[in-house]
Amino acid sequence: MTPSSEVIIDAGMFWLVGISILILYLWSTINILKEHERGVVFRLGRLLPEAMGPGLVFIFWPVYRMVRVSLRTVTLEVPPQDIISRDNVSLKVNAIIYFRVMNAPRAIVEVENFSTQPRSSLKRPRAPCSARLIWTIC
Repeated sequence: MTPSSEVIIDAGMFWLVGISILILYLWSTINILKEHERGVVFRLGRLLPEAMGPGLVFIFWPVYRMVRVSLRTVTLEVPPQDIISRDNVSLKVNAIIYFRVMNAPRAIVEVENFSTQPRSSLKRPRAPCSARLIWTIC
């Protein structure tokens, strides 16, 4: 091999590696959102006004970041609790809480730890919350 053929081979390998990295990067930008999901997109940390709908979404990684949000209704069963009413009647109360995202960008921006929030709120006793409850008395 002559020195000029080694330079050509090295330059060819350089271009081959560069093109393969570019193809892998472009492949990683493709995201597929299901019908019940929305993608909340941030551009350099700033929220884009509209959530991306279902289908193919292209997110170019260093500039854009996407958070997936499910729009399905989540049911959460509150464990049965014994209570005593004002007239000293002992009751057992069950509850089911329904959560549904109506505005995906607002849910991500205004609720800290959105994906784990409904389950973690029942671990400690709290004051009555503003969630809609369906009460059944046994």
